[in-house]
Amino acid sequence: MTIDEKDILNSILDSLSRIEYIKPEDLPNIDLYMDQVTTFIDAQLSISKRHPDDKILTKTMINNYAKNNLLPPPVKKKYTKEHLLALIFIYYFKNILSIGDIQEILNPITDKYFASDLNFNLENIYSEVFRLEKSEILNMQKDLTRKYQTSQQTFSDLPKKEQEELQRFSFICMLSFDVYLKKQLIEKLIDAKLAGNSRKTDTFQKSRKTDKSTKKTIS
Repeated sequence: MTIDEKDILNSILDSLSRIEYIKPEDLPNIDLYMDQVTTFIDAQLSISKRHPDDKILTKTMINNYAKNNLLPPPVKKKYTKEHLLALIFIYYFKNILSIGDIQEILNPITDKYFASDLNFNLENIYSEVFRLEKSEILNMQKDLTRKYQTSQQTFSDLPKKEQEELQRFSFICMLSFDVYLKKQLIEKLIDAKLAGNSRKTDTFQKSRKTDKSTKKTIS
């Protein structure tokens, strides 16, 4: 592996080690207006930007999420800590999933735990999910190193310039295939959930028809 190639891999691994998520204690304890929400999210997740002028979330995005029942509506034009948590989940999901799929994943959670009177709420869920972040990043760094080293063994019989270009292409293909498979798995889990809900609805409707038929027979 040449010095340049080492630099590329080290740069990728270093960027992973610097990934941070928004911790619950970093969230403001006061409700925010829309401009304050976009400013806060943009500042907290700036490291995930590809280009400096990229926007993490815009007013239009947030309004669309609310219109599509993906985000509970603000209270008197203000957004609570739980609104911010829901927006963070949406931000990560939207890079790989459709709005419809995000609704299937997130709506049951927000319906039950958003602004909940229960002892267990959306903040508890967020903390539990994201506390695994550091160990997952370590696993990802190992996996990326393995994939990179595997890609460096391809096209070894070609001239160096062509070899480097095709080895990088191999690495990109391996990463893309990994994302593709995981996206497929997520979609299958969503579809299985939908199928389960459909079976429950069918069973409920059949039960109601049976009850009505029984009542008519008795009467």
